Amino acid sequence: MEATRTQLGYARDIEEMIKTLPQHTCSWLKGKSTLFKYQDFWSYEEIIKEVVLAQQSLKAHPTDVFLCSYPKSGTTWLKALVFAIITREKFDESNSPLLTTMPHNCIPFLEVELEQTIASQGNSSFVATHLPYNSLPKSILASNCKMVYIYRNVKDVIVSYYHMAREAVKLPMEDAPFEEAFDEFYHGFSVYGPHWDHILGYWKASMERREIIFFLKYEDLKKEPSINVKKLAEFIGYPFTIEEEKAGVIESIIKLCSFENLSNLEVNKNGYANEMIENRLFFRKAKDEDWKNYFTDEMIEKIDNLIYEKLGAIGLVLK
Repeated sequence: MEATRTQLGYARDIEEMIKTLPQHTCSWLKGKSTLFKYQDFWSYEEIIKEVVLAQQSLKAHPTDVFLCSYPKSGTTWLKALVFAIITREKFDESNSPLLTTMPHNCIPFLEVELEQTIASQGNSSFVATHLPYNSLPKSILASNCKMVYIYRNVKDVIVSYYHMAREAVKLPMEDAPFEEAFDEFYHGFSVYGPHWDHILGYWKASMERREIIFFLKYEDLKKEPSINVKKLAEFIGYPFTIEEEKAGVIESIIKLCSFENLSNLEVNKNGYANEMIENRLFFRKAKDEDWKNYFTDEMIEKIDNLIYEKLGAIGLVLK
């Protein structure tokens, strides 16, 4: 990838543009979080600045691979698995950088670490993004880069998003009612939301470009990790050899990248992934159906009906 930073004047133009965008202050976060709507999705001011710069300056190559997801859908796990797959000839479970480096620092985020993304990549880049499909830099779409899209049960996404956002601004649960968080998410007010539009954008693109967009369900990855890690490796261009399979390389990678292993590493217990979010917040539970501890019957009916209305025709199981 190649890119150049625009001049200070252009950066000021971006700031002025953002001031004209629709805004939403999250009530359940006690005014500590304000979202701006840019190109039909909501996000923070600093992220939108990076998005605009990336859209204007990023030049992707056909060999690049983008790991795409809506927040709290398995991004950390996907990053770890991909990093372990592509570096397995250099490292194993005894000396992998994943033992001392947080997965998010092994594969950068496009819209958070644009300069790092550019500086650290060679002829073939692996980059993560939460951007909706239609807001990706045009060079990504034009270059036919491969994309892996991971998605997850929407109810677990909501619960995980709730805890991440709440703890990022240091609010205890009693001061940030889940009911209010659910209501805002339901109405589309979430970072990179609405959630259903995010999924639908990538799904539509995958129907037209099956050879370059790989859909991966979080729950399937947990249920059958060996099968899905093998498919993932093949898709991104790093297939396992028969000898590697016999030697248990796939199983070793799965063990290395497991929640149980990564969540107990010191690097993932301490420090910050960025200025706001502590590393530990990316390793909360990783359990399916934790939503049952939070949702009322009314919430279940509302979100199920909404997801059926928005995504029922595409056949993805999101309940």
